[in-house]
Amino acid sequence: MKQIQEAYIVAATRTPVGKAPRGMMKHVRPDDMLAHVIKGSLAQVPNLDPKLIEDVIVGCAMPEGEQGMNVARIGLLLAGLPISVGGVTINRFCSSGINAVAMAADRIRLGEADVMIAAGTESMSMVPMMGNKVALNPAMFQDENVAIAYGMGLTAEKVANQWNISRDAQDAFAVASHQKALAAIEAGEFKGEITPLEVVNRTANLASGEVISKTRVLDTDEGPRADTTLEGLGKLKTVFAAKGSVTAGNSSQMSDGAGAVILVSEKILKQFNLTPLARYVTFAVKGVPPEIMGIGPKEAIPAALKLAGLHQDDLSWIELNEAFAAQALAVMGDLGLDASKVNPLGGAIALGHPLGATGAIRTATLVHGMRRRGMAGQYGMVTMCIGTGMGAAGIIQAL
Repeated sequence: MKQIQEAYIVAATRTPVGKAPRGMMKHVRPDDMLAHVIKGSLAQVPNLDPKLIEDVIVGCAMPEGEQGMNVARIGLLLAGLPISVGGVTINRFCSSGINAVAMAADRIRLGEADVMIAAGTESMSMVPMMGNKVALNPAMFQDENVAIAYGMGLTAEKVANQWNISRDAQDAFAVASHQKALAAIEAGEFKGEITPLEVVNRTANLASGEVISKTRVLDTDEGPRADTTLEGLGKLKTVFAAKGSVTAGNSSQMSDGAGAVILVSEKILKQFNLTPLARYVTFAVKGVPPEIMGIGPKEAIPAALKLAGLHQDDLSWIELNEAFAAQALAVMGDLGLDASKVNPLGGAIALGHPLGATGAIRTATLVHGMRRRGMAGQYGMVTMCIGTGMGAAGIIQAL
């Protein structure tokens, strides 16, 4: 039996995240976004020979339409990788990106590969939530199964009710997310992890009949808003329940974006004299009742810590996906998470949540953030809830 070996993250990048469906990246195809971050990740390790890449594993929550046809293989070919490199698209909804990182790391840990790319891509502008054709199993509407069919917002309302998370607490959490994200952008925190993207906008001059093309370089996340206030959020109507507390303002944004991570074995690390950003540690996923899917990280976080032989206090940075303020607060409250360690640069309420890409994007934020802050040797986590009732958590050690 082969001895388990270490897997190291040597590159991590992402696109800026655009708002969907009418934001700055609405016309950027998800396979093009994927190709862009693959090239961007390789640019961080120019000494690495792309021919050594064994496989590209890509998370995508709605793998159809423009992000169908095994978008992983299409994206890697568009990026110019050798024909010999394989590609596979995986789907565990919101955790698809971090699941891709875990699967890529496991191939290396088992000695089956020396170089892997893990990524995620999602255009919610082009392929909406639930996909282009909703075809639910009729059995989902029988009493014993009906919770599977609950919309995400309704599950958030259930969490808010069961955990007594007030509207004021949710709105305050949302404001803090925007404030942290804006401060991070102002401080240039994301510059090292974002690979700027050029987009061409074409408009018609009706008077002359000319088509005017303007090139724009996108290098900043579109979601954070300086005008987000408690007063403003308090005026928003609830959208999922008549007497509820969950609004568009205290929920994650629909988004477009992609991220990519390169993982290598210790042999490759030494052969190409690469500097690791982090060591992959472990990953766990746990199921919870679908009607309270947002509580998923409460089960996944302890499971991942147990696998790693760590305690919660060993975590120095936690990227907890803010699908909804209600579920994030419920998870933090039940586990007693240190709020100062959770999403120090803001979260999905401000920065966006491009579904299957989020895990890869948040991994890029985590490893670069810990490197910038001199947190070598310390542990970080990416965790999120998952539609249909699951939670996932991945752990890395900064180097």
